Amino acid sequence: MDPGAFRAHAHALADWIANYLQDPTPYPVLPRISPGDIRAALPAEAPEDAEPFDRVFADFERVLVPGLTHWNHPGFLGYFAITASPPGVLAEFLAAALNQQAMLWRTSPAATELEEVTLAWLRRLVGLPDVFDGVIYDTASISTLHALAAARQVAVPGVRTQGLTGRDLPRLRVYCSDQAHSSIDKAAIMLGLGIEGVRRVPSDDGFRLRPDALSAAVAADRRNGEQPMAVVATIGTTSSTSVDPVKQIAAVCKAEGLWLHVDAAYAGSAAIVPALRPPFTGWELADSIVINPHKWLFTPFDLSAFYCRRPDVLRAALALVPAYLETPEDDAVRNLMDTGIQLGRRFRALKLWAVLRCYGAARLRDAIAGHISLAREFASWVDADPFFERLAEVPFSVVCFRANPKDGRPGPELDALNERLMHAVNATGEVFLSHTRLRGALALRLAVGHLHTERRHVARAWALLRDAAARLGSV
Repeated sequence: MDPGAFRAHAHALADWIANYLQDPTPYPVLPRISPGDIRAALPAEAPEDAEPFDRVFADFERVLVPGLTHWNHPGFLGYFAITASPPGVLAEFLAAALNQQAMLWRTSPAATELEEVTLAWLRRLVGLPDVFDGVIYDTASISTLHALAAARQVAVPGVRTQGLTGRDLPRLRVYCSDQAHSSIDKAAIMLGLGIEGVRRVPSDDGFRLRPDALSAAVAADRRNGEQPMAVVATIGTTSSTSVDPVKQIAAVCKAEGLWLHVDAAYAGSAAIVPALRPPFTGWELADSIVINPHKWLFTPFDLSAFYCRRPDVLRAALALVPAYLETPEDDAVRNLMDTGIQLGRRFRALKLWAVLRCYGAARLRDAIAGHISLAREFASWVDADPFFERLAEVPFSVVCFRANPKDGRPGPELDALNERLMHAVNATGEVFLSHTRLRGALALRLAVGHLHTERRHVARAWALLRDAAARLGSV
């Protein structure tokens, strides 16, 4: 592709993207296709001869766009709603063109140092002390994996060289609540601890980890000859966005000598609003913390900010420098490859830097506070309607609720009603809601998080829910 053709296609793409970001509402939030439709519409073999980009783009519009779930739709209210904001998209365009591989300072000084600066900006915006060193990974799952790898390094001296097998070692234990994310279990699998190495501690009526139950679990494991290693506390659990009592958990970790990792992947961005800081009390006592700007800070997926109080331990666990990657400035610089399992490093910091600059902290605070206000208004509608009930508190911007006609129907029938209700609303294409289970009951989740979601979108979701409930409620 010569420069002239590239320029023409780039301009056309810019127009398409600008129109899409301005108004994605002509598209249904969820695709209306069946499994296998996309695969069937594409050839089984790569082309032997070159094809023009016009043909590639035509198939993108004809085949792929109808199969997209539109996370950038303001009616996307499921899971944790996210935004690919225009400044972030432009920065991604630049990052792709520059094609930086920032494994070493030498291979991209700008990418290396911008990551340090941008994460320092974010750290101060959310009120964390400067003792925390930051590094960017792709997702919270990888951030949690690295946190637990550092914890394992502390708990098992020599694990880096000798591993876990063939040694006389007790079972290592990681503790989290019964509401914590499944990435903890996956990290345990990857680190050789096994899923059985994760002890899920009971939560209270507000879905918060119970410090007394944590202390009891640690004591019981020690009596049984097992070795407690780390605790993962959550600020903003995936199902209900509940907040574990981090300060009390930190006290248990200090007394027991355990690594404390705080999963604030979703809710951490809310700490940029000073009035929303109380739920984060105690997180400054953690050994490591994860915040995902790609969840609620309008940064295109993917970008996970991992903060570690003990970066020397992280590097001790994972740094490995073969001769072909040695450089004369190694002792004077930070090489990003030393901070994780990934050697190649994308220029992810560029998009977060662009978002923070182009919106400014004040605009970001207003947007997050606005989302929380919308969620709480929706919760008030649920509370006032006798056909619906709320199933959890609303500390941030997610509401967990269900239809409950209160006519004595058993739990499985209530679950079936709510599943039909969710599918009916989602089938309209106007909004998308997801679900979870809380204490065994199927709960619907409305998550406000897209930069352009307004009251009218939330009100429309409520109208669709009430209309579907009126049609399905007696079924």
